[in-house]
Amino acid sequence: MAIQWYPGHMTQARKKAEETMEFTDMVIEVLDARVPAASHNPMIDEMRLFRQRPQLKILNKADLADPAATQAWLNYFNAQPNTKAVALSCKKAGDAKKIPAICKKITPHRGTHLKPLRMLIMGIPNVGKSTLMNALLNRRVAKVGDEPAVTKNQQRFDLDDTMSITDTPGMMWPRIAYESDGYMLAASHAIGRNAVIDEDVATFLANNLLKSYPALLNARYKLDAMKLDVTQMDGVDLLDAIAKRRSYKRHDGLWDMEKTAVAFLTDYRSGAIGRVSLETPTSRAEMMAISQISPANNSEQAAETDDSTNSAQ
Repeated sequence: MAIQWYPGHMTQARKKAEETMEFTDMVIEVLDARVPAASHNPMIDEMRLFRQRPQLKILNKADLADPAATQAWLNYFNAQPNTKAVALSCKKAGDAKKIPAICKKITPHRGTHLKPLRMLIMGIPNVGKSTLMNALLNRRVAKVGDEPAVTKNQQRFDLDDTMSITDTPGMMWPRIAYESDGYMLAASHAIGRNAVIDEDVATFLANNLLKSYPALLNARYKLDAMKLDVTQMDGVDLLDAIAKRRSYKRHDGLWDMEKTAVAFLTDYRSGAIGRVSLETPTSRAEMMAISQISPANNSEQAAETDDSTNSAQ
């Protein structure tokens, strides 16, 4: 089942972002380091390129991602024109403090009292934009929550007399073109739970991690102690093993697969499984080739109105 999620307030958020872009010098796009391409909103590029603004891509939650995959993504993004990419954790104040200096290097003609540097933070829900804002300003100015789409309105703040920054609501695009992107975003908690089935998302995640990180799964869930061969399991097998390992049973005596799915997703999101990434530049290219959908189609679909989507409000 394809996952789509485009709450009504995001249409207004998009229009407001387009207006603000005119008075912005550069864009800071916050991505989830575990799913950098899947967590990129194609509408951001459309707005940014129309105004010819440079960008800084922040691969946030890098402390939860596979370091090798993250480095591959940094190499990929830094090869793009008018783009600088860095990996960090916005929860670490020291990491966030590096951002203003990087932005000044990207826009050397701005950042003075006469020409202040105006930055616009953008990204999909729950990637850490508000956490970044709070770290940059050394105070809680943006509401942070464990659910996507907590921020509903733009907020502008001065970092000092030479720099200002505007935080925008998390913004999805009207139609997710690649089915696997929807599942990766749901697993990473960027999509509201009302639009997904946890067991389906957990099964997708389990299959992905079994392929790429079987040793971490074996260590986390002690599968060998259950005399299970992790290399011979699929996602359903893994969730079944976790349910039995943790004795997750319903009142009727059956295994509680919903509780198991939520627990497994929580382990991934918190980093309890280990540092993992769900995609690399190579796996992304392979997925797109198999899907036979060009990036242009993704952008074209992003331009559709929410009236043409099966949005979950």
